[in-house]
Amino acid sequence: MVKITKCLNEWNATIEALGKGKQSILIRKYDTEKKDFLLYPTFSYALKDGYLSSFQNSNVPFVKKNVLPKKEGKKIEVKYFAKIEKIIKKPYSKIGSLRKYFIWTPEHVKSYLNGEKAHVWILRVYKLEKPVMLERTRGIKFSNTIKPVSLGGIEPVINDNNFAKIVEEIENKR
Repeated sequence: MVKITKCLNEWNATIEALGKGKQSILIRKYDTEKKDFLLYPTFSYALKDGYLSSFQNSNVPFVKKNVLPKKEGKKIEVKYFAKIEKIIKKPYSKIGSLRKYFIWTPEHVKSYLNGEKAHVWILRVYKLEKPVMLERTRGIKFSNTIKPVSLGGIEPVINDNNFAKIVEEIENKR
């Protein structure tokens, strides 16, 4: 049985959007060699005033509902695993064309990119058979969980046909 400890640290609201099929991409300033990982929820963004302005208005109710992950002491609930299917480089000025694939505002993404080229990670997200409470090592972008997680019984959150259509649409928006 395949087990994994590698995790990507990401805002809980974003992880829930990925896990519910509301979002299909992550936008980064960097490429990565890591192609599969658990999605480990973070929430420090929620401690900042005005954090809701980072999200498209239509997604604010969803973000409010999913701002904080389930937590028990130092452990946080992990529910999803992801594989990067493709990384597309895109000028930061063209990010608005992808807005239906993410929950943030294009302005937030452009501010994050600060003029740098975007690395658009197209993610295939899977729901774990059962959510697990996990502690992780330190790390800003990536870290490791203290205990390995089994990938047995994972299910894609978007079916094969719909995911193929999403990938095709994103590729055609170059």
